[in-house]
Amino acid sequence: MANLKTIRTDVVGSLLRPIGLRDERIRFDEGALSAEALRAIEDEAIRDAVRLQESTGLDIITDGEIRRLNFQDSFGAAVEGFDASRSTVMSNERRVAGAAPGQRWEIREMHQTGTAISHRRPAKQRLRLARNIPLEEYQFVSKLAKTPAKVSLIGPDRISQRFDYENSRGVYQGLDDFVDDVVRIEREIVESLVKAGCRYIHIDAPGFTAYVDKPTMDQMRARGEDPMENFSRSIRAEARVVENLGEVASGIHLCRGNQRSMWHREGTYDAIAERLFNELPHDRFLLEYDTPRAGSFEPLRFVPKGKVVVLGLVSTKVSDMETVDGLKRRIDEATKFIPLEQLAISPQCGFASDSVGNLITADDQKRKLEVVVETARQVWG
Repeated sequence: MANLKTIRTDVVGSLLRPIGLRDERIRFDEGALSAEALRAIEDEAIRDAVRLQESTGLDIITDGEIRRLNFQDSFGAAVEGFDASRSTVMSNERRVAGAAPGQRWEIREMHQTGTAISHRRPAKQRLRLARNIPLEEYQFVSKLAKTPAKVSLIGPDRISQRFDYENSRGVYQGLDDFVDDVVRIEREIVESLVKAGCRYIHIDAPGFTAYVDKPTMDQMRARGEDPMENFSRSIRAEARVVENLGEVASGIHLCRGNQRSMWHREGTYDAIAERLFNELPHDRFLLEYDTPRAGSFEPLRFVPKGKVVVLGLVSTKVSDMETVDGLKRRIDEATKFIPLEQLAISPQCGFASDSVGNLITADDQKRKLEVVVETARQVWG
């Protein structure tokens, strides 16, 4: 049985949704398709996602997050009490009108979209887990796959950043009180996954790049918050979610936004790297490294022995195809700061953080997964 803590290829989670599934989900939203019929269509799309990933030779797979409208559904659609209503496919389509690969999406232009990023939401009652979505996803995909499957959860940092604590004081005394409930629920999900046989727990934590992005930190300060105090709280919360998992691997993914091939934040890892790598108990750090916005590999010098950095060198945002030789050169650059045996490779993010997906084709997606696997084969054998 492979040690999933040290595998050389990885994926972040989401895959492009088939066009047919997106059309049927719109019919479901309009009341023209039953939940049972939609689920059967999703089932087949997940089977296709498993076949795709296994055909490339990846060491780990996911269900493609096919049933999710958004990567945050692992929490937002699973709990009651937190006002985290899901956007529909149709509103997603409207939201991305005019999108172009490589551009930054601006928060000030998104006030009518209802997105999690542009709207902080209050709690109406103390949170509770109403439906264990990650467990349901694992139970289905694990029956289909020959390759080990992992499940992704949105991390407590991102959840706390979207929490409107000012208008929740009748429910929570403050952010610390709220985060305690988030950790309790996420730990319940993690323990259920481990009990079900899941051997790799993956946390999506795009919020951590907020602490290197000046506009986002300015927003925190405008609310009277100290960004570094928020960062410390999130480090502690993140650690509690995945501590003491024994032989079960845990990984965390950091990125700078991934919406219809656009991005949201910029800034290098330098200011947060030492604390991230040394205070979080994760075995694997999946880091976005496909553009100069991520900075150099120098912060990797802080990674302790025994930890693995998964270099997100292959872009999911653009159709331009990376080459094995080019990726090998980038890996070689990274070894100036961290030993080769502590490295792995993956795409830099998911291919579809929501149901609309990035501006690439299914063929692009397949070839990018193949180049990840071929690069790993040539580098590590």
